[in-house]
Amino acid sequence: MKKFIAVLLIVASIFTLAGCREASRVKYNVSKEADNFNVERRLSVINARTDKPLLELTGFFSISNNSDSELVVTCQTGENEFKVNYVYLNEWTLYVVEDVSGASVDPYHYEINFLPEMIQPVTITSSR
Repeated sequence: MKKFIAVLLIVASIFTLAGCREASRVKYNVSKEADNFNVERRLSVINARTDKPLLELTGFFSISNNSDSELVVTCQTGENEFKVNYVYLNEWTLYVVEDVSGASVDPYHYEINFLPEMIQPVTITSSR
Protein backbone atom coordinates (compact mmCIF):
# COMPACT_ATOMS: atom_id res chain seq x y z
CA MET A 1 0.00 0.00 0.00
CA LYS A 2 2.85 2.40 0.83
CA LYS A 3 4.44 1.73 -2.57
CA PHE A 4 1.13 2.45 -4.29
CA ILE A 5 0.78 5.80 -2.47
CA ALA A 6 4.38 6.68 -3.28
CA VAL A 7 3.78 5.95 -6.98
CA LEU A 8 0.60 8.08 -6.93
CA LEU A 9 2.52 10.98 -5.37
CA ILE A 10 5.26 10.72 -8.00
CA VAL A 11 2.73 10.62 -10.86
CA ALA A 12 0.81 13.58 -9.38
CA SER A 13 4.01 15.62 -9.04
CA ILE A 14 4.98 14.86 -12.66
CA PHE A 15 1.59 16.07 -13.91
CA THR A 16 1.87 19.18 -11.73
CA LEU A 17 5.31 20.00 -13.12
CA ALA A 18 4.11 19.43 -16.68
CA GLY A 19 1.24 21.87 -16.06
CA CYS A 20 3.66 24.48 -14.74
CA ARG A 21 5.81 24.17 -17.82
CA GLU A 22 2.80 24.59 -20.10
CA ALA A 23 1.60 27.61 -18.12
CA SER A 24 5.06 29.15 -18.40
CA ARG A 25 5.07 28.56 -22.15
CA VAL A 26 1.63 30.14 -22.56
CA LYS A 27 2.58 33.09 -20.32
CA TYR A 28 5.68 33.69 -22.46
CA ASN A 29 3.64 33.53 -25.69
CA VAL A 30 0.98 35.93 -24.37
CA SER A 31 3.66 38.38 -23.22
CA LYS A 32 5.35 38.16 -26.61
CA GLU A 33 2.06 38.81 -28.42
CA ALA A 34 1.42 41.83 -26.18
CA ASP A 35 4.92 43.17 -26.82
CA ASN A 36 4.23 42.81 -30.57
CA PHE A 37 1.12 45.01 -30.17
CA ASN A 38 -1.33 42.15 -30.84
CA VAL A 39 -3.17 42.24 -27.50
CA GLU A 40 -5.36 45.08 -26.27
CA ARG A 41 -4.52 45.93 -22.67
CA ARG A 42 -5.44 48.45 -20.01
CA LEU A 43 -2.88 50.12 -17.76
CA SER A 44 -4.22 51.65 -14.54
CA VAL A 45 -2.00 53.67 -12.19
CA ILE A 46 -3.54 54.24 -8.77
CA ASN A 47 -2.60 56.39 -5.79
CA ALA A 48 -2.49 53.80 -3.01
CA ARG A 49 -2.91 56.43 -0.28
CA THR A 50 -6.09 58.02 -1.64
CA ASP A 51 -7.39 55.09 -3.78
CA LYS A 52 -7.81 57.54 -6.67
CA PRO A 53 -6.85 56.59 -10.22
CA LEU A 54 -4.05 58.72 -11.62
CA LEU A 55 -3.84 57.35 -15.15
CA GLU A 56 -5.65 54.88 -17.35
CA LEU A 57 -4.41 53.86 -20.77
CA THR A 58 -6.19 51.38 -23.03
CA GLY A 59 -4.80 50.14 -26.32
CA PHE A 60 -2.12 48.09 -27.94
CA PHE A 61 1.08 48.75 -26.04
CA SER A 62 4.26 47.21 -24.71
CA ILE A 63 5.30 47.92 -21.15
CA SER A 64 8.69 47.59 -19.48
CA ASN A 65 10.47 48.87 -16.40
CA ASN A 66 13.16 51.43 -17.08
CA SER A 67 14.06 51.40 -13.40
CA ASP A 68 12.39 50.55 -10.11
CA SER A 69 10.42 53.77 -10.28
CA GLU A 70 9.64 54.25 -13.96
CA LEU A 71 7.50 52.42 -16.52
CA VAL A 72 8.13 52.77 -20.22
CA VAL A 73 4.91 52.38 -22.19
CA THR A 74 5.29 52.12 -25.97
CA CYS A 75 1.95 52.57 -27.73
CA GLN A 76 1.14 51.71 -31.31
CA THR A 77 -0.91 54.62 -32.68
CA GLY A 78 -1.03 53.60 -36.35
CA GLU A 79 0.71 51.48 -38.91
CA ASN A 80 4.42 51.96 -38.18
CA GLU A 81 3.57 54.80 -35.75
CA PHE A 82 4.52 54.58 -32.10
CA LYS A 83 4.60 56.86 -29.07
CA VAL A 84 6.71 56.30 -25.97
CA ASN A 85 5.34 57.39 -22.59
CA TYR A 86 7.04 57.34 -19.21
CA VAL A 87 5.12 56.79 -15.98
CA TYR A 88 6.91 57.68 -12.76
CA LEU A 89 6.06 55.46 -9.79
CA ASN A 90 6.73 56.21 -6.16
CA GLU A 91 6.00 54.53 -2.83
CA TRP A 92 2.34 55.65 -2.98
CA THR A 93 1.52 54.48 -6.49
CA LEU A 94 0.84 51.08 -7.95
CA TYR A 95 -0.11 49.86 -11.38
CA VAL A 96 -2.15 47.07 -12.88
CA VAL A 97 -2.03 45.82 -16.47
CA GLU A 98 -5.18 44.05 -17.60
CA ASP A 99 -5.53 41.93 -20.72
CA VAL A 100 -8.70 43.37 -22.28
CA SER A 101 -9.07 41.43 -25.52
CA GLY A 102 -7.49 38.15 -24.51
CA ALA A 103 -4.87 36.41 -26.56
CA SER A 104 -5.32 33.30 -28.60
CA VAL A 105 -1.93 31.66 -28.40
CA ASP A 106 -0.75 28.18 -29.13
CA PRO A 107 1.80 26.88 -26.60
CA TYR A 108 3.53 24.96 -29.41
CA HIS A 109 3.69 27.80 -31.93
CA TYR A 110 6.83 29.50 -33.03
CA GLU A 111 7.49 31.79 -35.91
CA ILE A 112 10.51 32.72 -37.98
CA ASN A 113 10.33 36.00 -39.83
CA PHE A 114 12.70 36.70 -42.68
CA LEU A 115 13.04 40.38 -43.39
CA PRO A 116 13.92 40.65 -47.07
CA GLU A 117 15.01 44.27 -46.71
CA MET A 118 17.79 43.11 -44.38
CA ILE A 119 19.21 40.57 -46.84
CA GLN A 120 21.99 42.09 -48.93
CA PRO A 121 21.91 41.13 -52.59
CA VAL A 122 25.02 39.41 -53.87
CA THR A 123 26.19 39.39 -57.46
CA ILE A 124 28.64 36.69 -58.51
CA THR A 125 30.62 37.15 -61.70
CA SER A 126 33.39 35.12 -63.17
CA SER A 127 36.31 36.62 -65.02
CA ARG A 128 38.33 34.84 -67.67
